[in-house]
Amino acid sequence: MAGIYIHIPFCKSKCTYCDFASFPKEIGKAEVYFACLYKEIKGKAHLLKGKKINTVYFGGGTPSFVEPKYIYGALKLIYTIFDVDKNAEITLEVNPGTIDENKLKVYKNAGINRFSVGLQSANDETLRVVNRIHNFNDFKKAMELLKDYNTSVDVMLGLPNEEYEDVEKTIKEVVKFSNVKHISCYALKAEEGTPMFTKYLNGELLSEDEVADIYDDTVKLLKEYGFDRYEVSNFCKEGYYSRHNLNYWKRGEYLGVGIGASSFINNRRFTNTESIDDYVKAILSGFTAEVFSEEVEEKDAKGEYAMLNLRTKFGIEFSEYKKIFNSDFKKDFESAIKNNLSYLEIDDKGVKIKDEYLYVQNTILVDFIDF
Repeated sequence: MAGIYIHIPFCKSKCTYCDFASFPKEIGKAEVYFACLYKEIKGKAHLLKGKKINTVYFGGGTPSFVEPKYIYGALKLIYTIFDVDKNAEITLEVNPGTIDENKLKVYKNAGINRFSVGLQSANDETLRVVNRIHNFNDFKKAMELLKDYNTSVDVMLGLPNEEYEDVEKTIKEVVKFSNVKHISCYALKAEEGTPMFTKYLNGELLSEDEVADIYDDTVKLLKEYGFDRYEVSNFCKEGYYSRHNLNYWKRGEYLGVGIGASSFINNRRFTNTESIDDYVKAILSGFTAEVFSEEVEEKDAKGEYAMLNLRTKFGIEFSEYKKIFNSDFKKDFESAIKNNLSYLEIDDKGVKIKDEYLYVQNTILVDFIDF
């Protein structure tokens, strides 16, 4: 199995915390961008020859901002040249302020069967402060449109002027919709170069410890509503995991197309330029748009496998590790396990990080990456 990620860099407005490859003033380049995107898909089809495509994910940017014909064209092409599983998970990221009934009809005809809706907060003033283009009423309208679809909702923790009570209100509003099967709760990270970073430097944001407390309370709340935490930031009703993301955490193979998109195939990791102009120039000239490429050596591969799997509630299954690397996990990571024994749950079948330490996993994972 393998996945395909398609990056759509266009958006109506840039959020103050956004550090992704997204551009609110470049929509005029959409036609040439998608022409190049289609060409890149065709040119890289051979990389997944013989592989069954289990997931397709449109991210951004705001995929629902562009004309839906472009999404339809990309999926039609993928279904034509790849071996897509009949039960594949096909996800489209949506901003509540950029979806309507006509777009949804096109998405349905294209084969989209899962939507990821970026709410972030149910507080309209908070949404305005972080420069989101929608309000909570837009979200409710979007959820009504998507009532028959498997839907995930994004919520952010630690947004300006928000305490746990604000997050609690958001969660309680979100779970009212029966189509919400998955919720992602991301802690705000003020990236350098974003407007939010200025607030961070001025001490206007909550501390890491304060956000951690909000996170712990949110985990408990979501559990009450039947949402199981299966990865540090991801929660779902039983059986509604994000299969696309699980493929990343299982260190499965995936092809990324479009600007800034990363791929991992045959132990090679490679990433495209984040410049639309450079991407278009490269693709139209018959070249790759890659700006980074590396072959992952076996030791690094083992470290990556440990780091990615330990992010999830499933952890490491010793027999699976043995099958992949023909090696003993407990012997390979003997020192890392010993150094973190009090944080780990270990038995004859495998090892995972204890639930109470999952949020602070980075301090634990360092030993497994540099084993």
